[in-house]
Amino acid sequence: MHKLTASRRVFLIVNYILLSVTAIACILPLINVLAISFSSSSAAAAGYVKLWPVDFTIDSYKFALTKHEFLDGFLVSLKRVGLGYAISMVVSILIAYPLSKEKQVLRSRNIYAWFFIVTMLFHGGLIPTYMTIKSVGLLDSLWALVLPSTVSVFNVILLMNFFRELPKEIEEAANMDGSGHWRTLWSIYLPLSMPSVATITLFIVVFHWNSWFDGLIYMNSTTNYPLQSYLQTIIINVDPSTATTNDLLDMSAISDRTFKAAQVFLAAFPILIVYPFLQKYFMKGLVMGSVKG
Repeated sequence: MHKLTASRRVFLIVNYILLSVTAIACILPLINVLAISFSSSSAAAAGYVKLWPVDFTIDSYKFALTKHEFLDGFLVSLKRVGLGYAISMVVSILIAYPLSKEKQVLRSRNIYAWFFIVTMLFHGGLIPTYMTIKSVGLLDSLWALVLPSTVSVFNVILLMNFFRELPKEIEEAANMDGSGHWRTLWSIYLPLSMPSVATITLFIVVFHWNSWFDGLIYMNSTTNYPLQSYLQTIIINVDPSTATTNDLLDMSAISDRTFKAAQVFLAAFPILIVYPFLQKYFMKGLVMGSVKG
């Protein structure tokens, strides 16, 4: 251990202070939203809630969790995340691996690369996309939420660049041992690419879990809504003429502000659970030490 100089100590102190202030600035709004979700509608509307609930209540959460539509939406979202992640990850890997090779290995590499890059610059628009989904018979089905977003060019580029950074000696050694491209990809490249795979996993899961607009336009039946689409419409589109007495009593006990705060945590809770398990891969360089001299 080297003795810290005075300038180094000053730098560390200032660095820790700035990082602490930044962390607090990020956490305080979340605490405020959480406090609002557990506060009464009158206290939230009056602006009395800061960092601690006022007139503690869980009516906002009960209003959502006691509805069978919430459970149906939750199951739809789970299916969407599972299918969407599996398909998107496999397709992204199968695209990124060949595109990471040199032009001498894949002769038409540049053509394929530009084929995907153009989709980042130009988009057909909402109406052509809807007409395409309708013409292939995917409306009001889970596949309408999964297939249109299967290929994310950003994820492909991220994974492709990580594959390129892997030492060529690893693949050459595998080829000398008789390993083909499939064996090299699944047995060598992917285990060494866990940091990028974990990052893309988080991107895909967050995207599918938080998406709500496609559920509104592609689903004809509310029973097929994903969780976010259901939460988006439960208060906005509620019709008092068709609501039951219990629904009206529940709505009188909450406000739009407290329910939106509860909605944020109901939607973010699964991601908050998954994120710590993926965080460890972001800081690890698994490639270090993989090539021996």
